[in-house]
Amino acid sequence: MRHLTLAALPLTLALAVGVHAAAPKADPAVARAIANPARSEADRARDRYRHPAETLAFFGVTPAKKVAEYNPGGGWYSQILARVPAGGGSYTALVTSAKGADGARAMLAAKGLTGTVATIDPATGASSVPANSQDVVLTFRNVHNLTMAGGTSAATVFKAWFAMLKPGGTLGIVEHRLPERADAARERESGYLKVATVRRLAEDAGFKLVATSEVNANPKDTADHPKGVWTLAPTFALGDTDRAKYAAIGESDRMTLRFVKPR
Repeated sequence: MRHLTLAALPLTLALAVGVHAAAPKADPAVARAIANPARSEADRARDRYRHPAETLAFFGVTPAKKVAEYNPGGGWYSQILARVPAGGGSYTALVTSAKGADGARAMLAAKGLTGTVATIDPATGASSVPANSQDVVLTFRNVHNLTMAGGTSAATVFKAWFAMLKPGGTLGIVEHRLPERADAARERESGYLKVATVRRLAEDAGFKLVATSEVNANPKDTADHPKGVWTLAPTFALGDTDRAKYAAIGESDRMTLRFVKPR
């Protein structure tokens, strides 16, 4: 059985191992943001791999929530998230440097979006986001960068996310998935991580895993490519070499995990 509701298992077991949650329905504001004609055709083409409606519904994103997105990059998710808030909700782009903040402001302005830009220092965890202020913190395909950086950056950032969330708040993670039996050394260079690695980082910071989803799974992806995850779309690190082969795979196989900050 692919999906189970939390009610189908005792809570202690659900917290210990996580469960596949039944897919909730996206909030109408999220659906409107996804359908907004300002989104480019190139970005819309990624919807079939990234499943934004189902993913954001799974993470509980609604207009009234205060949502922070870590390292939004080019703004693929930003242009959806920033169009959702209403009635006290907000969107914050959370970046790691002053240069990144300038880039985030420019990205939001270029896409005609409004939102707050805040910073977080991976070395110390210091952030301009107030403690206990956010309902949801989201990170899409970024945890591998934190772990590949080495040192304590990943652990520090997870603790900072924990601090900025309200009690009961959600940490939503989408990340390239490495099979649990694979050599752990591959996590240092492939861009893929084991679910166990991400869970350990989150749980060491104080989070509890409450549900998992297979909405972003891709069984065609073996997670074993010459240039790691960047071999696949949309990067195609090998250029034209075997491009049709990798295009047929699509984007990476991804874990989708929902953690909470205990009340």
